[in-house]
Amino acid sequence: MRYAATYALFGPGENRTAQLRPLLLLMLLTAPALAGSFPDEAFYKALAESGIAEVDAANLALQKSSNVMVKEFAAMMVKDHTWANDRLKTLAASKRSRLPGSASVAEQAVQAKLALLNGRIFDQFYIRGQIYAHEEALDLVNNEIKSGKDSKAKAFAREILPTVQAHLKMIRVLAASEGV
Repeated sequence: MRYAATYALFGPGENRTAQLRPLLLLMLLTAPALAGSFPDEAFYKALAESGIAEVDAANLALQKSSNVMVKEFAAMMVKDHTWANDRLKTLAASKRSRLPGSASVAEQAVQAKLALLNGRIFDQFYIRGQIYAHEEALDLVNNEIKSGKDSKAKAFAREILPTVQAHLKMIRVLAASEGV
């Protein structure tokens, strides 16, 4: 999730797997350090950063896109992710945990690049980023459902799973219709 944004930093046609390999290795090596003071805190934090990034990117799409379908998808992202972010804050507060107040540095970098784009290029970049972000979100949520220790985190993951799946399906349909 919070690493999903790195995908969009690379231009079309570049070997993303090879470029992301060092980052993925670093993530694996530092994963134990990400573990928090309660089970599944890393899930809460990764989901929070991702949710904030989703709302930020969607608000930008609402401002910059002239594509009605992109704007409709972005409006849904703002609504759904704002709800999920608020719910996540409540759950984290019950664990006496503070969630990040902003997207990850990588997601902020993608947001800065996205802000520089216009027109169809903006829409393509936004759509590609949404596909990748929702694939990562689906992996994160499924992993929490399968391997999570905290019952509230697992229940929340099960609750949002259908929405994440629906978002991914919708953005893939939008990508196909836009030739992305």
